[in-house]
Amino acid sequence: MTNIAILPARLGSKRIKEKNIKNFYSKPMIQWTYEILKKAKIFSHIYVSTESKKIIKVCKKIGIKSFIHRPKKLSGDNIGIREVMDHAVKYLENKINFKNTCCIFPCSPFLRIRNLKKALIYLKNRKNCVVHPVLKFRHPPERSLTMDKNNFIRVENQKNMTLMTQSFTTKYHDLGQFYFSHKSLWSKKPDRIKRMGIELPIWDTVDLDNLEDWEFAKLLFKLRKKKEF
Repeated sequence: MTNIAILPARLGSKRIKEKNIKNFYSKPMIQWTYEILKKAKIFSHIYVSTESKKIIKVCKKIGIKSFIHRPKKLSGDNIGIREVMDHAVKYLENKINFKNTCCIFPCSPFLRIRNLKKALIYLKNRKNCVVHPVLKFRHPPERSLTMDKNNFIRVENQKNMTLMTQSFTTKYHDLGQFYFSHKSLWSKKPDRIKRMGIELPIWDTVDLDNLEDWEFAKLLFKLRKKKEF
């Protein structure tokens, strides 16, 4: 196989402390994602990119053996995933042979193997393309509102409020679950990269940005264990 998986896992999460290794139903969160990747059987290697000895220690306990030691300068709040992955690819190029990289975020307990395999099919003969999951906006963003600290609402575009929802083109947003691409794309500028999306249903992802998201993820995960969607 010429596909490798890389999990970027830094320690310094602000709103959910150490969320990448925080226990989620009796397992560190990263373990759920790692076990899904192993079960997929499409990756020759699975790496964790991290600056943290604590994360490495936890990962070793759950069976992860391969690490990319990320420098501190690539572990701050303002560092994008492109810089982290570019570093990881360059680190590995002289160590192993691989063609495609899949960047999977550690907090992905709802990751579906079928979506990873679908992304791999999309990538065939498409060297200049990245494939990632997207979610449809449930309401047209053109009809958005803002609210100030006193709860007064302002309409962003009054004209759009008079239109029916079906008048707008369906729009999607990036889910930040995984990015599958040829390894060379991580060193290219974003405007030179083509994108392909895999639309997910709302129950296949939760963006774990705060504690409210974490609790919602627990409820959804429990529901999914009772009923396979």
